[in-house]
Amino acid sequence: MNIHSTQAVPDDRLTADDNCFAVRASRRGPSVGTSISIRIRSIALLLAVCSAHAIGAAASHTTISVGMRSVFHGDEARLIEAAAASFNRTQGGYKIELYNSNFKNHADWVQSVAMTGTLPCLIEVDGPFVAAFTWRGYLQALDKFVPREMRDDLLPSIVSQGTYRGHLYSLGQFESGLGLWANRRYLAAANVRVPTVARPWTLAEFEQAMDRLAQQSGVDYPLNLSVYVDTNESYSYAFSPILQGFGGDLIDRSTYGSARGVLDGPQSVSAMTRFQYWFKRGWSRAVFDRNSDFAEGKTALSWTGHWKYGDYHKALGKDLILLPLPNFGHGIKTGMGAWGWGITSACPNPAGAWAFLAYLMSAKEILRVTNVNGALPARKSALVQSSLHGARGPLHIFAQQIMTGAGVPRPVTPAYGTISKAFSEAVSAIIAGQDVQMALSRAAAAIDQDIADNHGYPP
Repeated sequence: MNIHSTQAVPDDRLTADDNCFAVRASRRGPSVGTSISIRIRSIALLLAVCSAHAIGAAASHTTISVGMRSVFHGDEARLIEAAAASFNRTQGGYKIELYNSNFKNHADWVQSVAMTGTLPCLIEVDGPFVAAFTWRGYLQALDKFVPREMRDDLLPSIVSQGTYRGHLYSLGQFESGLGLWANRRYLAAANVRVPTVARPWTLAEFEQAMDRLAQQSGVDYPLNLSVYVDTNESYSYAFSPILQGFGGDLIDRSTYGSARGVLDGPQSVSAMTRFQYWFKRGWSRAVFDRNSDFAEGKTALSWTGHWKYGDYHKALGKDLILLPLPNFGHGIKTGMGAWGWGITSACPNPAGAWAFLAYLMSAKEILRVTNVNGALPARKSALVQSSLHGARGPLHIFAQQIMTGAGVPRPVTPAYGTISKAFSEAVSAIIAGQDVQMALSRAAAAIDQDIADNHGYPP
C-alpha cells in the first residue's frame, strides 16, 4: 500500500559515522524523501573524512545491506535512516547500509535485482507479496530468529500476513487500517447514527446515510472512494472487503487454484453491482484530480486508510471521526496487510540482518514510526502505549477491527500480482459503467490463466 506520513522526524544529534551513512545513501541514486541532515559546509571534505573513517572501521564491522522501497515515503524513510544510524552507533558488530529501490513499483525492483543476483540482505516486502517472493526463492524463513516472547506479542494479523506454507518470512513494524473517515458536523446535521464496531451500519443504513448526507449544504457528493486514474494495488486492498462483506472473494481460498465461480460468483457480482449503484446514484464519483475533497469538506465520508489521518486531522480537527466499515451481511470485513521486512536467501550474514530487524521491531522504534504514519503498532505491548490506537485514542477503531478478526488478508498465493491487476481492471470497468458480470468473469479468467501457466504454483 502507498503510505503517506504527515509529521516531522525528531531531530537526533548525529555523529560523523551517521553522516557518512547519509552521504553514501544519497550517492546511490534518488533518495527516499530527504536524507539525514548533514551538518557540515563541504560535502567533499566529509567524503574524505568518511573514507578515512571506513578504513579504520572495516576490520570491526560487517556490512548489512538493506533495500528500502521507493522515493515516495519521505517521513517513514527518514525514520528508517535514523534507526539505522542509531543501530550503527550503539553496537560494534554490524554496519547498516541502506539502498533505495528507485522504482515506483517496489516488487518490480525486487525481481530485477534478484535476476542479477544482487538482492540486499534485508528488504522491505508489502504483505501480499510475501508468498510470491518466497515461492520464487527470494526470502528465507525467520522462524529460527524470532523469539517466542516477541512472537506472542505480535498482532495475529502480522504473523498471518508474513506466513507462507507454515513458515514466517516477514515481519512489519505496523499493520494497516482501513475504515470510514467521517465529518462529524455533517453526520449531526443529517441526523445520522454514529456506528461502532459492536453495532456497525448495515447496508441499508449505509445507503440511507449517504442519501441523507447528499442533501446537506456544502456536500458535493457524500462518499469519496479514493478512485484514481490508473489501476493500482490499492483497489484490491480497499474494495475486496466489499466482496467479502457480501460473501464473495477474489479467489477460492480452500485451494487457491481458481477464481472462477468466486470472483465472478453471485455474491461477488451482487457486491460489485451495489458498488456500481453508488456511482449511478451520485453518492460517489471518480474525481481523479480531486483527492482532497474530504479534507475540503466537499464530501462527508472517505473510504480509505490510516495514512490519511494526519492530513484529515489537520483539515477537520475535532470534526474528524473514524467509523468502522459497514456490515454488508457477513460481518465487518476490512483490509489488512502492510509493509514488512524479510531476510533474503542471498544474505551472507542473516544473523546481522536479524539483529537490525529485531532493533526495528522494538516497541520504541515501532511507536516512532506509527506515531508518524498513523498505522497500527505491530506489537501488543506497543499498541497499549499508543496515544493514537490505545483504548482512548482517535484511531482505536482500527485496533478493534483487527483484534476482533475483521481483517481479511489479500490472497496468500504467488498469483497475487495477477489477482490484484485483474481485479483493479475490473473495478475500473465497473466504475465506468460496464457490465459487472462480464468485468468480473474477464478478471477471473485472467487469474485462472496465470495459475495454469505456472502449473498451479507448486511448492
